Amino acid sequence: METKSIELLREINGQIEFLESEFDNILQKSEEIIKVILKTLEQLKKMIIKHKFKSKHEEILFFKSIKPQFTSKLYYHMAIYRIASQAPIGGASILKNYYEAEQANIKDFFDKNLDFYQYYRTNSTFLDEKYFMRGNVDFKINLNNYYFEFDPKFSTTQDCKVALIMANDLLSIYIDKKIIELEKALNGIYTTQTSKLQWTASKVALIELIYALQTEGVFNNGTANVKDIADQFQETFNVDLGQYRRMFLDIRTRKDDRAKFINTLKDKLLLRMEETDENF
Repeated sequence: METKSIELLREINGQIEFLESEFDNILQKSEEIIKVILKTLEQLKKMIIKHKFKSKHEEILFFKSIKPQFTSKLYYHMAIYRIASQAPIGGASILKNYYEAEQANIKDFFDKNLDFYQYYRTNSTFLDEKYFMRGNVDFKINLNNYYFEFDPKFSTTQDCKVALIMANDLLSIYIDKKIIELEKALNGIYTTQTSKLQWTASKVALIELIYALQTEGVFNNGTANVKDIADQFQETFNVDLGQYRRMFLDIRTRKDDRAKFINTLKDKLLLRMEETDENF
């Protein structure tokens, strides 16, 4: 079951990455991503209902570590959709207050669930059978109201809370970024300094590199999307990448070497190492 779940997780990550690169409109993007996540959760639910766990450890592992990786994506993108759709129309000061209120809500969630947060963050296990095995539902706990959470065959008392912790960690980063951008606007701070470096290789090569870095998750603990990275590269290296999403589709349809630039980098770096070794 763990292997099948990981394969499904890999598939949904790929679909989300594609949608992240296809849409600029945050509402449209979030809506499409949410549809994909809900469909995947249905697949996961059917798998689990049919599956008989071989041990308590296997069941706890699924509901404590695997399922939350799926549901946290739903919570995160639904929060992004809600925040974007409810954002007030106004200047930077009004928007900053709005995002600060959202950040306060996240802090309030962690304050109200401090005991469980500490249990989860310290990798404690002494309550795992109560928290992450089915059949121990306590309706006094504030369960989430998504329909799949109420199925006792697909829910434990605390797996959704783990997902909320994961989602709120990402959401806090997203909101912090928005607040920083608004503070810069309010203070008249703009990044106008010209970089000493200018990208002089092909734009296609840079796009290939950007997608490789985003796939590897080297920025912001893997939370930065393609647009974030592309915008930073365009600003830093004074280059206009144009329709980089469409160019990436062209890269994907190459018949020969789809990672041409990355492979060239690797070959030249290895050659340089070999030549350096010979000199010494």
